[in-house]
Amino acid sequence: MSMQTRLDRWRNVSRFLMTRLADYSELFVIELAETRARVMREMLALVALAVTVLFTLSFFCFALIASAWNTAYFLIVVWGIAAAWLLLSLVALMMLRSQRHVQSFGILKDEIRADVETIKEALK
Repeated sequence: MSMQTRLDRWRNVSRFLMTRLADYSELFVIELAETRARVMREMLALVALAVTVLFTLSFFCFALIASAWNTAYFLIVVWGIAAAWLLLSLVALMMLRSQRHVQSFGILKDEIRADVETIKEALK
């Protein structure tokens, strides 16, 4: 392969990369905005859910304890509620660890990967 052919190939690859660089930056900005919006929506929903669930469960537990106040089952109810909270916490931890993570910037990664393959083919 002559030196001129190699230079032409590299020149074509560099032109290709320069045109794709602008596309990458636009795609990065779009995906960053989408990711930011998704994360904010999920965080707000998660906070609202956590607050309402905790208030509901705490008042439910207070009601159970108050119902068993002067009975023989008072200690059983209190320890049962504590054990239930521990079990729920462990289940929540396992669910958190088993969640599939969303791949951010997946489209950008796919585009870069495809362009790298194109460049490899062009340089063969």
